Amino acid sequence: MPASIQLLPDLLISQIAAGEVVDRPASVLKELLENALDAGSRSIDIQLEDGGVRLIRVSDDGEGIARDQLALALTRHATSKIGSLVDLERVGTLGFRGEALASVAAVARVTLTSRQRGGEGPAHAWRLAGETGAQPEPAALPAGTVVEMRDLYYNTPARRKFLRSANTEFAHCGETVRRIALAHPEVAFSLSHNGRVNLHLAPADLRARAAVILGDDFLGESRPLDAHAGSLRVFGYCALPAYSRARADAQYCYVNRRFVRDRLLAHALREAYADLLHGSRHPAYCLFVDIDPALVDVNVHPQKTEVRFRDSRAVHQFVFHAVERALASPLSAAPFALPAESPPAIAVAPADEPIGASRVPDPPAMRPWPTGQGALHVGERVGRDDYLAFVRSARSPEPETPACEAAEPLLGYALAQLHGVYVLAQNSQGLVIVDMHAAHERILYEKLKRAFDERQVAAQRLLIPAVFAADPLDVAAAEEHAAALEQLGFDLAPMGPRQLVVRSVPALLTAADPAALARALLGELRENGVSQILTTRQNEFLASLACQGAVRARRLLSLAEMNALLRQMEETERSGHCNHGRPTWMQISMTDLDRQFLRGR
Repeated sequence: MPASIQLLPDLLISQIAAGEVVDRPASVLKELLENALDAGSRSIDIQLEDGGVRLIRVSDDGEGIARDQLALALTRHATSKIGSLVDLERVGTLGFRGEALASVAAVARVTLTSRQRGGEGPAHAWRLAGETGAQPEPAALPAGTVVEMRDLYYNTPARRKFLRSANTEFAHCGETVRRIALAHPEVAFSLSHNGRVNLHLAPADLRARAAVILGDDFLGESRPLDAHAGSLRVFGYCALPAYSRARADAQYCYVNRRFVRDRLLAHALREAYADLLHGSRHPAYCLFVDIDPALVDVNVHPQKTEVRFRDSRAVHQFVFHAVERALASPLSAAPFALPAESPPAIAVAPADEPIGASRVPDPPAMRPWPTGQGALHVGERVGRDDYLAFVRSARSPEPETPACEAAEPLLGYALAQLHGVYVLAQNSQGLVIVDMHAAHERILYEKLKRAFDERQVAAQRLLIPAVFAADPLDVAAAEEHAAALEQLGFDLAPMGPRQLVVRSVPALLTAADPAALARALLGELRENGVSQILTTRQNEFLASLACQGAVRARRLLSLAEMNALLRQMEETERSGHCNHGRPTWMQISMTDLDRQFLRGR
């Protein structure tokens, strides 16, 4: 016989609801901190014991709760934050459901102590234990509220078995505090565990708070961002590819100051970094999206970690383009310093601002390289007069300009090559070291993208066509897709059942091996088809071509060729990193060099 339908007891209802809201101590802490912030707190103190399982005490200096409302605060579906459907559609607070304290009280021992600002009476504060039938008692407390939770899951031992060690639970609590503190830098936070202070944050601005929580390394390797479009704003910091991670553990994204793990925003950010990161690396960022509360639904997840935008496509495109533009800025003149003690780590120069407009005129195109000047390589004896002569010869002819008005290029002028791999240059700050293959790869990639977007892929006919052996499938593919290949800048045709001839290649790639380019192209065709190469996989395909066409290691360059590379780096978006996310250059200042060689001591 089936069981009869009956109403559940209120306690059991609250314990079931607690399963959605309270899955570990960090969940309790999150709810309590959000309540404290909604109450206008400027200082919040958190005390934990045994990872928060034995004790979570949150003290704030907020508005406080009146004596006759203490019991309501522990009642399900009781809240001061919404009163109508209109309020629910424009939620402007962090917490709003009115379930958190009731759910916590159902699975732990809760005590609520509060005093309203400007309260009257002999004690001015009242304490209420979260037990059935309990009445408020007088207590001593400055203005604000103290919520104390003890013995989580004491009455539901089955759930307690799923908790981890105290250290693990405390780690989750610490991360919860950091996430919330990052979004509220104007609020002071103090966190202690088992009587030991673990974190103390004074009120600050966003940059200072990010430096404490995310580290100076993060800020040093990041670009600031602040973009507006109507009521939509995105701001914060995007880390450069050099700061990418093996795991997605440095990604902080907020909507109206609420930490979220939203798939739409994650996709927009991943796409913005697509041209800068190796496939297995994860970007790091701390970004805030501010939007009209009426245009976002925060009530789609029990723990409020997901949101739904009314116009999701517009938000996606806005965030994507804002971050992409921030990361695409030309090179920055700001160098990184070497460590004060030991010299092994040379930091990558970041790229924060476009370089100034005043620089030497643009050099000839990268390829074919300029000729007519002798190369100067490491190992040659060079006197001062020789050096001044080749620096003068590296500059393009220009009218006489007073010395005080001459502007030196950001990357300076080339001095030599090191092992045919690195270009060494001198600028006003000191020594610049450039990975010539990585830098040229980025330059070619950006030019190819622009040419494809504008449908102006210029083809260069080869003086001597390149013939190479190919299997019948490649021959068939070249014959079938001849029109598409021509659109890509290639004239590739069969010379027999097992031979192909390359007569033209894209003009930007004339330095590459034509046969190798053709093989790479045919491999992409066979694996992905023409339609994907021209649409969804276009950037991956162009990156592959750029890698094939970039100048190779061990190739000796003339000074003019080296300087042409430096000038084009200064003009190219994202040139601080190659297509795989590796840095293309670094700066060592004279101060760093003097310190390493103990000059002046």
